[in-house]
Amino acid sequence: MITRIMGEGQVKLADSHFTELNKLDDELLEEMEAGDEEGFRRTLGALLDAVRRLGTPLPDDALEPSELILPAPDATMDEVREMLSDDGLIPG
Repeated sequence: MITRIMGEGQVKLADSHFTELNKLDDELLEEMEAGDEEGFRRTLGALLDAVRRLGTPLPDDALEPSELILPAPDATMDEVREMLSDDGLIPG
């Protein structure tokens, strides 16, 4: 799946990585519901770091449509809330 982190480039993620990413996504949702700003910051950073670590970067000049768009590292809880679907940020 082609994934973009807002303000950064795109990476290609294998489907096999989504179990790990969904765990972080679930944790992020719990922290948002609890209003835990510190936990939200920590987990958002961990989620984005995992995407960078597990994904294969696409060249900067690649024009692939992103199937998944994730918030920038400095996104606020309100900005992330606007990006959520019923499944959270990560589908599945």
